[in-house]
Amino acid sequence: MAEQIRIVLADDHPVVLKGLKMSVEEDRRNIVVGEAPNGEKALAYIQNLQPDLAILDIDMPKLDGFAVARETGRLKLPTKIIFLTLHNDEKVFDAAMKLGVKGYLLKESAMQEIAAAIESVVSERTYISSAIAAQVMARRHKVSSSADSMLGRLTPTERKILKMIAEGKASKEIADELSIHYRTVENHRVNACRKLGIEGTNALLRFALQHKENL
Repeated sequence: MAEQIRIVLADDHPVVLKGLKMSVEEDRRNIVVGEAPNGEKALAYIQNLQPDLAILDIDMPKLDGFAVARETGRLKLPTKIIFLTLHNDEKVFDAAMKLGVKGYLLKESAMQEIAAAIESVVSERTYISSAIAAQVMARRHKVSSSADSMLGRLTPTERKILKMIAEGKASKEIADELSIHYRTVENHRVNACRKLGIEGTNALLRFALQHKENL
């Protein structure tokens, strides 16, 4: 992990922004380099400062969190995005994951989970708020029979990698643990997506979380 983590915060509620900054800076490695009251200002900070991480409210004036994340991706900026939101709706969560957002943090638990979220995301792992993760896990029970059929298409190695993905491990961590090359892990991921008929950013992570109990 980097010695210093440069972070931009964005929320249109000053009290939330102040509390979030205090929580973030409890870890001395974290430096808040910009505080934005709207998405337009957040995007300007991201473009000009190129911080390691941006923690964005989804519902903001001028540009919402989705618009900021899309533009950050379009411009190929290196900043990783964590969404901070009141939305525990799975459709909103799925949309965020498809967009390539690296963290999804509910405001109700943000102060308790922010440190873990930052550490996970800067370490190249996706972080999902515990309440949302529980919903995703519960959803797997509705599709367990079809899951068994789909997972049966995978090789034992692909299933093992899928299980490790569900545990939040990045490809490099998986490669080290399995004593194989990083590119071999990436090839297994591509093959698994093809066999499962899924595509898109974080699609394999979403599938792994949904079917973790079946792996």
